[in-house]
Amino acid sequence: MRRWTTATLAGATTIGLVLAPAGVPAAQAEPVVPRHAIVICQSASFYDNYDSASGPVNLKRTLYYGNKIGHTPGAHPVYNGWAATFDFGPNDWGYLRLECIGGYDSW
Repeated sequence: MRRWTTATLAGATTIGLVLAPAGVPAAQAEPVVPRHAIVICQSASFYDNYDSASGPVNLKRTLYYGNKIGHTPGAHPVYNGWAATFDFGPNDWGYLRLECIGGYDSW
């Protein structure tokens, strides 16, 4: 019985070292700077958040053609056509229809 306990402890220690080596920081995602773009629709609703069950949540304001925004395709999420977007005017994040984002790198 004593051998089994020692083997178990040795195995647990080995597994612990493999799973969490000392001195290795936890993995973190690097932030992605939004790619410069503009609103290409005449007007577009800009929402605070997106809920997969009910859609966009809390209208923040209306953005208009030419407003400077940011969105990086492939890095910032898009849910059912609603894209996570940065509004460079007041410097805040929200959700805007993907088809209203264009003019990438135009400013």
